[in-house]
Amino acid sequence: MQTDHVDRILSQWQHERPELDPLAMSIFGRLWRLNAIASKAIEQVHLQFGLTQPEFDVLVTLRRSGEPYTLSPTALYTSLLLSSGAMTNRLDKLEARGLIYREPSPEDRRSMLVALTKTGLALINETMTAHVANEQRLLHSLDRAQQQELADLLRTLLLNIGKDPVETIQPE
Repeated sequence: MQTDHVDRILSQWQHERPELDPLAMSIFGRLWRLNAIASKAIEQVHLQFGLTQPEFDVLVTLRRSGEPYTLSPTALYTSLLLSSGAMTNRLDKLEARGLIYREPSPEDRRSMLVALTKTGLALINETMTAHVANEQRLLHSLDRAQQQELADLLRTLLLNIGKDPVETIQPE
């Protein structure tokens, strides 16, 4: 079996504290390292399309909401776990680039809706194609059944490690 950086760390702990069970450290250490490596690789794809990770997050949230690709700023910042101030800053930048627009809500003139422009929709569709291909590339060393097993195990862990913050989001 090949060893990785985490194995070397665990070996050091085994030497220094042999009474500790290193299994949990091996899992979380690898999750931590995988997140760092994958995040960098994913960010590189987004940058090829001129998007930062925060900009991608807003556009992809609007896109996956379905036609007409419109959400309230509150629904957006709640979905992305952001403050309203952070969301306003992101929206201002995306609007200046012509990727989104804001319009008054037809149901409540005091509130606004955020929508993808045609340019924003085209960009996020193109970016998502490359994004998914990149994630598939990152997982190439696992066959389809292993990927599904990993997805299932991670879901179980997320559901049982503590309340997933996304579950607390209430629709408007």
